[in-house]
Amino acid sequence: MKKLLLLAPIIVLSGLIQLSAQQTVGLFINSFDAYDGYTLFAPIGAKRTYLINNCGEEVHRWNSAYTPGLAVYFLENGNLLRTGLDPNVSFNGGGTGGIIEIIDWNDNVLWTYIISSGVECQHHDIEYLPNGNILAVVWDLKTQAEASLAGRVTFGTSLWSEKIVEIEPDLINGTGTVVWEWKAWDHLVQDVDSTRENYGIVADSPGLININFYLNDPTKKDWLHFNSVDYNAKLDQIVISNHNFNEIWIIDHSTTITEAASSEGGSCGVGGDLLYRWGNPQSYNKGTAADRKLFLQHNAYWIDSAYVDGGMIMIFNNRAGTPVNYSTVNIIDPPLDSLGNYTYTGSAYAPSVFHWTYTAPIPTDFYGANISGAQRLPNGNTLICAGPSGRFFEVDYTGEELWRYVNPVTPTGALVQGSPASANRSFRAERYAKDYPGFDDNTPVSVGYIETGSTFPCETYNSVEDKAPNAWSLVYPNPANSEITVSTDYIITSVSIYNLTGVKMLEYRPNSQIRTVNIEHLAAGLYFVKVLSAKGQLESHKIVIKK
Repeated sequence: MKKLLLLAPIIVLSGLIQLSAQQTVGLFINSFDAYDGYTLFAPIGAKRTYLINNCGEEVHRWNSAYTPGLAVYFLENGNLLRTGLDPNVSFNGGGTGGIIEIIDWNDNVLWTYIISSGVECQHHDIEYLPNGNILAVVWDLKTQAEASLAGRVTFGTSLWSEKIVEIEPDLINGTGTVVWEWKAWDHLVQDVDSTRENYGIVADSPGLININFYLNDPTKKDWLHFNSVDYNAKLDQIVISNHNFNEIWIIDHSTTITEAASSEGGSCGVGGDLLYRWGNPQSYNKGTAADRKLFLQHNAYWIDSAYVDGGMIMIFNNRAGTPVNYSTVNIIDPPLDSLGNYTYTGSAYAPSVFHWTYTAPIPTDFYGANISGAQRLPNGNTLICAGPSGRFFEVDYTGEELWRYVNPVTPTGALVQGSPASANRSFRAERYAKDYPGFDDNTPVSVGYIETGSTFPCETYNSVEDKAPNAWSLVYPNPANSEITVSTDYIITSVSIYNLTGVKMLEYRPNSQIRTVNIEHLAAGLYFVKVLSAKGQLESHKIVIKK
């Protein structure tokens, strides 16, 4: 069922070799099994945000007065939510933003909000909430005196703490109001000086943040370095990626501002204390370096509950191969009870292993030392952005690569095909379905490739009707829920379904060309459907079952 598209007509072998040597950017692979949609990305250092189809053709662009402050999202209302860079002399670390703006499909700036001063600065990521408000990650400056009083032992000229603020935009008046906030500084613990604030036993306080924890330079100003924020509406909780602690943290959003600054209140009863943390138990004195699972990770977020591994948390593990340089994409399944509480037994937070991991066949072929992200798609595939190299690629649940594209845009403009792919970093890439509500009143139109000099042909696949040539059977729908239909021009002698470990879950023996197979009893996940014809032809399809 798979069709890998050649990127140029093959006339002679030498011509194909020459093309391979010349191609450096744009589309490299588009297969039938890739999830068809539009991919959004904002090249770092450029002022344009791009939307491309699966052929790598530009279908829309947005212009801004600012280079990105990293995060960018296309909203269901058809607007672009984007961060912008406002150079800040007080906060000059990686990921500096300071500006949040909303731009409509026609490039009209509907709203601009600035969080950039000598004491605070938005950076890295934002999150659009169901109520139309916006969560923002913000650096929170603390002086030497404040750090010392709080119990910090070693520090430089200042310390950058972190806070999450919720902003209610006023598009009519061009203003915004902070209606909720959570500050890391309100939830500290230290066990080195009983005469200072926040004294306690770190190992007995996993919901608090050890102000003296660090892995490298204790004088580094950017102490925590949050780099992603995500919201779970069902739980009313927020997950944060803490880069420098090599952990993800979950906090309660149901609190008031007063409760968020305390250890009481909210649905979980602990105010703004950490509900859950995972990745590096050294940070709360419940493990050693050998127990560390995350390494300068990015983009921690909850997978949509309707997708494969729904409700679990996906993480881009940037330097998973330490000291060897390679990255992984991981999924964890936090131990959550029916009341929304995380199970904690007094040692390191569970789980002890990853639920799912993507590692490249040759691990060192996949490495994003910083930035980067991953997204679980509706069909069970995963879109990955290796940010420093500007490489976006899609893999199925087994890790097979189905789509690949290299960002052709640099701070000075679009590259010419064949020129070195450098200075083409991108924070993340996000794929949107073709029936995404944001396209209801906005029609993407292909205007060709972003880079110049690309002439290869390509086609997109819009539905299950677009079968690859030579495929003789069709299995649909995909994803499926309670049943699948197997259709072919041949007589089918058997339909077998296998799980990822190769165990046969069912076998059905129809005697006609179209048969419906009941799969209600199968759990959500990825499966292989093997169809055998009366002529002895065997064909395999990957399907996703979701519940």
